[in-house]
Amino acid sequence: MGATRGRTPGTAERVRSDWLGALDIATLEAFAPPCHLPMSKAIAAVVFDLDGVLINSESVWDAARREVVARNGGRWQADATRAMMGMSSPEWSRYLHDQLGVPLEPERINELVVAAVLDQYRRRLPLLPGAVAAVRRLADRWPLGLASSSNRPVIDAVLERAGISDCFAVTVSGEEVAAGKPAPDVYLTATRRLGVDPADAAAVEDSTNGLRAAAAAGMVVIASPNRRYRPEPDALALAALLVESLDELTPDAIESAARRARKLRASG
Repeated sequence: MGATRGRTPGTAERVRSDWLGALDIATLEAFAPPCHLPMSKAIAAVVFDLDGVLINSESVWDAARREVVARNGGRWQADATRAMMGMSSPEWSRYLHDQLGVPLEPERINELVVAAVLDQYRRRLPLLPGAVAAVRRLADRWPLGLASSSNRPVIDAVLERAGISDCFAVTVSGEEVAAGKPAPDVYLTATRRLGVDPADAAAVEDSTNGLRAAAAAGMVVIASPNRRYRPEPDALALAALLVESLDELTPDAIESAARRARKLRASG
């Protein structure tokens, strides 16, 4: 005899339906095995880099440092720009002093460069296409952090001018940790302040040192490559997801990448 359509549920069925309906999602997920986490649990937080990911700033920093070097009797070197990518402010100001021959104290070098960068940003903020939309899109799904090599005044000024300060639960500057990228310090600090395990967080990076820092922290690495200073192939290979446009940075893409990364870790 075929199934009966429109049959009135029995008592046991009604009790089971009422019981399931009363449970909240968190309770239901507690019964699920860890390997079958729902899509919304593939990632617990996302941490952005700033320079080269949200803002096209390398040329601004480069010009500011070159000016300080030229005005103070130093000598610029051909590999200086790439060498300083990812360095914290104590590291690059020391680099200008030690390697490029600027005869000022590193603290003073830092002040002069940051002042020039902030002056340029007051005139024009070079946000990358889709940056604000990407931040807001992901902030609707997860708590966001920012882990940047930039100085604290620069981070705060950029986020405020872009109108996205409220999107970030945590921001960390490279000058607030012991070592800059490729060391993982800035990412470990950001995830700790977010209250998540680094393995459950994604990092969006553009540079060789940034990608290596995120990977060293044990995060799901997402590459949004710097177009002028393309990351090294071995650094790009660390990424679970590569996007050539911030329009491609969607929750679904990140969650899929996270699940792939989790399977690779489990199989490795």
